[in-house]
Amino acid sequence: MSLDDIVFVNRNKNKAVGEALDIVNSVSQNSSISITPTDNFEHIAGSEVIVVAVSAGKITTDRADLLPYNIPIVKEISKKIKKYASDAKIVVITNPVDVITYCILKEGGFPREHVIGIGSSLDSSRFRYLLAEMLQTNQSNIESMVLGEHGNSMVPIFSTAKFCGKLINVDEKQMAETSTKVRNYWKPLTEFKGASVFGVTKHSYDVIKAIIKNEKLSVPSSVLVNGEYGLSNVCMGVPVLIDKKGASKIEEIDLNKSESASLNTSAEIIKNNIKKI
Repeated sequence: MSLDDIVFVNRNKNKAVGEALDIVNSVSQNSSISITPTDNFEHIAGSEVIVVAVSAGKITTDRADLLPYNIPIVKEISKKIKKYASDAKIVVITNPVDVITYCILKEGGFPREHVIGIGSSLDSSRFRYLLAEMLQTNQSNIESMVLGEHGNSMVPIFSTAKFCGKLINVDEKQMAETSTKVRNYWKPLTEFKGASVFGVTKHSYDVIKAIIKNEKLSVPSSVLVNGEYGLSNVCMGVPVLIDKKGASKIEEIDLNKSESASLNTSAEIIKNNIKKI
């Protein structure tokens, strides 16, 4: 991906050192990448991309359970980024990702194109997996998208879902069952493993790569909407074009009435959680 230097910043420097000691062993012999573990934010100066991966607290019923734990931390991080790397593109994976993305954006006063939350792309891949399972086919044959909150009000978009390039025909029962499975996907994953690691890493990598290499990537991401889809002043999952500028364009697609209504409901839920910060 043409990275030069990676900096791990953690309040607990020993944790950063431990991660670095492990990851340096994955660097190939002909690579010039350097990895620096630290608790000093001054080392992020000049960064092109910063990934915020704060994790505190425990989800019991909803990702919003993490708000009182993660908000104080990301507010402080936002100030540090503003001080040392104000031009960086910020990729957010901390939950609840839509509220955290909004918090970082407003706390740091960053351009809306520069702060991108990873959530809906992960949900979309889970949706694709479940549709493939239902249709007994390979995931590569499925195109699907989830918008809205990376949480209990997420909106699977059935009206554009395709199997081998053709729209998928599902009945109300199948839609309801699949929607519930997508929204609750995190529950067995958390029970059996603890947390998503590979999925969110893959989708974060895709966005980082598109920014660094100035590739055009169309993917659902949590960004600040400003009139798109009839919504404003909320960060939520919408189709976004990612390139070197960050989230350079929000792509508006046609939704049916039910999906539009659900997206509005999802936006209101996120806004209510934003009020808590």
